[in-house]
Amino acid sequence: MSDSALKDLNLAQSAELEKTKDSSAKSCITKPVLNGNKCNNTEENAPPVLPDAVTNGCEAGNADVEYIDSESLTELEDAGATLSTLVARLDSKDWVMTCEALNNVRQLAIFHKDRLQELLEPLVPLIVKSVKNPRSAVCKTALMTCADIFKAYGDLMVDSIDPLLVQLFLKSSQDKRFVCEAAEAALISMTSWIAPSALLPKMQPYLKNRNPRIRAKASMCFSKSVPRLGVEGIKEYGMDKLVQIAATQLSDQLPESREAARKLALELQAFYEKSQASSSGEVDDAPATSPDADADAGAESWEAFCQSKLSPLSAQAILRVTSTTKEGVAVGVTSTPPKEGVTVGC
Repeated sequence: MSDSALKDLNLAQSAELEKTKDSSAKSCITKPVLNGNKCNNTEENAPPVLPDAVTNGCEAGNADVEYIDSESLTELEDAGATLSTLVARLDSKDWVMTCEALNNVRQLAIFHKDRLQELLEPLVPLIVKSVKNPRSAVCKTALMTCADIFKAYGDLMVDSIDPLLVQLFLKSSQDKRFVCEAAEAALISMTSWIAPSALLPKMQPYLKNRNPRIRAKASMCFSKSVPRLGVEGIKEYGMDKLVQIAATQLSDQLPESREAARKLALELQAFYEKSQASSSGEVDDAPATSPDADADAGAESWEAFCQSKLSPLSAQAILRVTSTTKEGVAVGVTSTPPKEGVTVGC
């Protein structure tokens, strides 16, 4: 083959190769692929607008939900049909349906307590899920549901209460007041209808929670639940354990925790001195002494107890609290626990 013919052949092959490259490049530009998926236009790939979206702090559609007081709830027309779909509706993505199902739980707890009890185990996680829902309407309705099931089942809720506790403490300290108030009502119901001997061990771990707001709410509920134990209940629970808890909370960073610890220390001092007086056979037979001498003897007894159960610094903190407030503060203590629950305050 001549040199000119060979040169023409090379030029033709080069032109064909360049044409193939151009075609391949255009294909890649017009159909880009990311992570194995074809890219469509921007509008098609935009995330859908969720019905639960919150805009400027206001939630659309909450007006459709009516918050019904427990006293205003009515009997269900067909409890069996309601029960058969209850779990599915509580787990629905339709938030209005979820709210309706939560109100059904409340109705069943009031009017069909025994029938609902069989479903408590699968229901509690779904109620917790609703309490955690970012939509306030669902959250508040779930908190109202908690209050009603605590009242209906009391101590039967103890084994299921752990996942609810942390949410109740969190929601009772958040900024939305109407959610905060509903969480407080649930806490009051919980402390009113669940025996303190069963509830206090459940709350105690939250006194050391890393979240200071959880610690504060737990401290307030704990300190106001202790008097419901009564003198004998406190002895059984352990006076030394309780005074150690009070000493620890006195050094907490939040004033709410410290104030709860101060009140707990005063209650424990009053219970301790009452217990010492009732158990001593010398109370009636002892010779009359001056009021000041009686006060000093009681203070020494309490002081000796604190010093024997606490570190020197912790004992000093407890004694400082109880001695400085003893003269001006009257702590009402009875051996019969009160029926009402605690008020925790937003």
